[in-house]
Amino acid sequence: MNLNIVLYQPEIPYNTGNIGRTCVLTNSRLHLIKPLGFLIDDKHLKRAGMDYWKLVDVVYYESFEHFLELNKGARIFLSTTKADKLYTEVQYKQGDFIMFGRESSGVPDSVREKFKDTLIRIPMVETTERSLNLSNTVSIVAYEALRQIGFPNMK
Repeated sequence: MNLNIVLYQPEIPYNTGNIGRTCVLTNSRLHLIKPLGFLIDDKHLKRAGMDYWKLVDVVYYESFEHFLELNKGARIFLSTTKADKLYTEVQYKQGDFIMFGRESSGVPDSVREKFKDTLIRIPMVETTERSLNLSNTVSIVAYEALRQIGFPNMK
């Protein structure tokens, strides 16, 4: 496994399906922290993930606390628009966890505080309300991390 992609309470099945497909094609594990904004058998999730969903290495967590408990000692980066450090300014390692927040609101301040030393962001023009689509953000950050670790087992 190359990376661990973590979605904190994702809300949109299309995004999660697309991210699942990206995980399959990058040999990365997908971690989903509940509550989810959709059912796992949602037709939209499966359509976005197409026939890839059955191949996704996915782990479900009942809560953020459950995620932390089962991944003690993991190196976790949190992608947020509220970070100072760019996603390209860190050195990723194989097996790192990269967490992404809800589409509508990111993560609560309490979650962001836990990762204050590993917050990362993608540069964007300043706007008041908008940021990149979640599945695009995951792809951008994941491929930078994969580039840094030499695209292991990828051609």
